[in-house]
Amino acid sequence: MNYILFDGPFRENLLPLTFTRPVADIRIGIDTIREKWEYYLKSKISILTQAYLTKKFPVHSTGENVFINASVLPNTDLVNEINLLEEGKVLKCGELTIAFKMNKKVVDNFDFEGGLSPVELVAELDLIENLWDIFAKNDKYLKLDFERLTKGRQSLMLSGSNFVRGDKDLIFLEEGAIVEFAFLNTEAGSIYIAKDAEVMEGCKIRGPFALGEHSTLKMDAKIYGATTIGPHCKVGGEVNNSIFIGYSNKGHDGFLGNAVIGEWCNLGADTNNSNLKNTYEEVKLWSYPQKRFVKTGLQFCGLVMGDHSKTGINTMFNTGTVVGVSCNIYGSGFQRNFIPSFSWGSPLGMKKFNLKKAFQVAEAVFKRRGLKIDEIEIEILTHINELEQG
Repeated sequence: MNYILFDGPFRENLLPLTFTRPVADIRIGIDTIREKWEYYLKSKISILTQAYLTKKFPVHSTGENVFINASVLPNTDLVNEINLLEEGKVLKCGELTIAFKMNKKVVDNFDFEGGLSPVELVAELDLIENLWDIFAKNDKYLKLDFERLTKGRQSLMLSGSNFVRGDKDLIFLEEGAIVEFAFLNTEAGSIYIAKDAEVMEGCKIRGPFALGEHSTLKMDAKIYGATTIGPHCKVGGEVNNSIFIGYSNKGHDGFLGNAVIGEWCNLGADTNNSNLKNTYEEVKLWSYPQKRFVKTGLQFCGLVMGDHSKTGINTMFNTGTVVGVSCNIYGSGFQRNFIPSFSWGSPLGMKKFNLKKAFQVAEAVFKRRGLKIDEIEIEILTHINELEQG
């Protein structure tokens, strides 16, 4: 059986993160949505996403394809229901399409409603519908992913230089992980340190927490759960209930809370975000599809930052701020609560980030990681710039 994850109706709600990636490659818990589905289905999965992303995320189709809504998070009962689907059937929860089984031609002429017979979902359903769901549900999926990924496996031995409060069995170190002279608390959840990741001396971690492959937690970092730091990141300072998708840095002091940071971002020294209003009111967040600020239902909500964005030292973000793709932000005072993609400036004024300069910055960032930016990445950024120009 060939499985394909499609973006689904919530893709625009998840901008700016989904400007540069399909919904399936959002990280929640330890791994991405795609990686969770691949584990449950025991199969590699391709993506049906926006046309301008298809060169980077190609779709693979065969004679029998099962399409799954990428906003849906997998569980065993749901996977069983999907695998029992017959040709021409669509699994639904009310009006929402969960999955369907069709032949190859549906990839070329994609219409997942026409001519399909509905089957009502029985299994428990969990979704990523909005940006704030990512950090709000991170606690749950850090714990579930830890149990799934470590079951029946032996952790690397934890050095005696560390101080542990709680159950040591809830600490798992993959091969090559380094943790020395750290304070580790598992009373509220597990701590997962991936392959070749390092926790430097003096760090204080309260679970649930995950540190991705080749990532570094800088000296004296203070980490509160539920926090995920994806692969190839460097993070320091104080972090609470936040997700770094990957390849991003917050190397110095400063507070980040109830936040989601994309890839290729850098937060300058003493960058801070507010995650609670002085009035303790419900936080609103910018909605791309509605083109206005919408209620989140949350009292704690911080910063969402799209890929390739950067901040200068002492940058301040107010409660409930959305930053688009490839922004360069600096200056004293609180920034605006919504900063469109390819913006350059401060609270005193913004201008359009020169596209050629934006590419030069992206090239330099890739080079620091020993990578080379390719034409596909340039095309994607160019298209996003055109989209944001309207």
